[in-house]
Amino acid sequence: MLRKLGLRSIRRGIKEMDIILGGYAEARLAEMDDEGLALYERFMFENDQDLYRWVSGQDAAPTEYSALVADISAFAVAHAAQAREARG
Repeated sequence: MLRKLGLRSIRRGIKEMDIILGGYAEARLAEMDDEGLALYERFMFENDQDLYRWVSGQDAAPTEYSALVADISAFAVAHAAQAREARG
């Protein structure tokens, strides 16, 4: 299941979500319990434009996904900050 979710995370409809979800999946999926993985799998069936709007804070995520979206958003912000620091 981890491999399938990882692949679905990097093969989205828009490049931004490939980057955000691909990094998140690589860093976080292995530590998720079965319930978390099931939630992430349902999340993967949502429309990419909706996912991007939720993760970027343009729209509120549905309650079911609010904690997951908050974690993905925090990961994306931290990852972007690390990338900026690495470039100097």
